[in-house]
Amino acid sequence: MKFYNRDNEQQQLRLWSQQAAEGKSSLTLMVGRRRVGKTGLLAHTYQGSALYLFISRKAEPLLCAEFTEQIRAQLNLPIFGQPRSLREVLEILFQYAQTQPLTLILDAFQDIARVNPAVFSELQNLWDQYRPRCKLHLICCGSLYSLMTKLFQDSKEPLFGRADHRINLQPLKPAYLAELLHDSGRYSAENLLTWYTLSGGVPKYLEWLVQTDPQRDVWESLINEFSLVIEEGRYRLAEEFGVEQSTYFSILATLASGKTSRSEIESVLEMSIGPYLKRLEEDFDIIQRVTPVFATPNSRQVKYRIQDAFLSFWFRFIYRYRSAVEIENFAFIRQAIARDFATYSGVWLEQLFRAQLAASGDYNLIGNYWEAGNNNEIDIVAVNDFSKIALIAEVKRNPANVRLSKLKAKAQRLEQRLVGYEITYRGLSLADLERV
Repeated sequence: MKFYNRDNEQQQLRLWSQQAAEGKSSLTLMVGRRRVGKTGLLAHTYQGSALYLFISRKAEPLLCAEFTEQIRAQLNLPIFGQPRSLREVLEILFQYAQTQPLTLILDAFQDIARVNPAVFSELQNLWDQYRPRCKLHLICCGSLYSLMTKLFQDSKEPLFGRADHRINLQPLKPAYLAELLHDSGRYSAENLLTWYTLSGGVPKYLEWLVQTDPQRDVWESLINEFSLVIEEGRYRLAEEFGVEQSTYFSILATLASGKTSRSEIESVLEMSIGPYLKRLEEDFDIIQRVTPVFATPNSRQVKYRIQDAFLSFWFRFIYRYRSAVEIENFAFIRQAIARDFATYSGVWLEQLFRAQLAASGDYNLIGNYWEAGNNNEIDIVAVNDFSKIALIAEVKRNPANVRLSKLKAKAQRLEQRLVGYEITYRGLSLADLERV
C-alpha cells in the first residue's frame, strides 16, 4: 500500500538525525496505539539507515545475542565475546556513536520492563555519560501511552527529563482515507464511512481493506475462517489484560453494544467497574471519557466510548458472537453485520464529521451535547470563540430523516450559553461528507 501522510513526522525525524550527526545528540519519544504505523513510519523514514532493535519478550541473554548479530551485520562492528546484558549492548552502541553518526531505534521500548527493569536506570546512566560527546539520535518507540509517558515524564523515573522530542502518532485523518479510496478506484461516501468505521484510519486495517476484492462483498472478504479480523482483538489485548482479560472484555463488549454510562455497564455486569474504566482510559488508552460541550470539569454527565474503531467493531460483532466463531458459522456473523451495521455506524458517521470539522481549522471546540437524564441529545456542536460562530448539527445517514425544527427545540438551553454567537443549524448526511 502507498505510504500516506506523515510528511511532518518524517521531516522532523530526519532533521533530528542530521543534528545528531553534527554532534547534537537527542532522544525522541514516539508513542501511539498498536497498529497505528509507528514501525512503518520509522522504516519509511530511514530506509535501512537506522539500527532497528525490537525489544521482544524473551530472556535477556537471548535478546542480547539477537542484537549482537544485528549490530555486527549492519554496522560491520567487530564485537568480541558475547554480551549477556542489555547494558553491555547499549554501551557498545554509545561508544560506536562517539565517532560514527547513529540513529538507534528501540521499538516496543516499554517491554524492557519485562526483560530487565534495571535497564531503564542503566540507560539513563549511559545517556548522561555519553550524550555530550556522541553523535546519537536515540528513538524510544512504544505502544502503551501511559507507561511510555510515565517513563519519561514522572519525576520518580530514571529517564525523567531525558526526552528532547515527542511524537504522538495518530491514525490517518479522513482526508487521507478518502485519498486512498480514490487511488484504489473505490471511493464512495458509503465506502468512506465503512472503511472509517472499520479502521478509524489505522494503517494496518486499511491495508486489510485494500487487499479485499472490490468485486466481492467486503464482509465475505473480512469475515471468514481465513481472516485475521477474527482473532485480532484478542491478539491485541489478551496479553496486556492478563488474568483480568474476561472482565475487561465484558466491559468493552457492553460499551460496544451501546451502553455508554458507568451505571448502565454496571447494571448489565452486576459489578463495580470504576478502577477498570480508569485503567482502560489512562493506562491502555482504549476508551475515552466524554462530557457535553461546556460541561464543568467535575460534571457527572459522563459517557464512555471505545476510541479505537476496529476494537469497537470487533467487540460489537466478533466477540459478541464468539459462539458462532467457535463453530465457524461465519455466515451468521455476516448476517448480523448486514442487519445492524447501518445503525451501528451512525456514531462513527458523527465521529467522521467531527474529525473533518476539526481538520478544517474553523473551530476551537467540537463535541456533542446532552442534558441530565440523556435528554436533548445533539450530535455535533462546533464553536469558534474568536469569530463568535457556532454550528449545531444533526447527523443522519439519510438526509430525509433530518428534522431541523426538532434540533432547534433541543438546543434551547444551549442557545442561552451561546448568546452573541451566530448559530447555524445543519443536517449532515452521507451526501455531505465531501462538503463539510
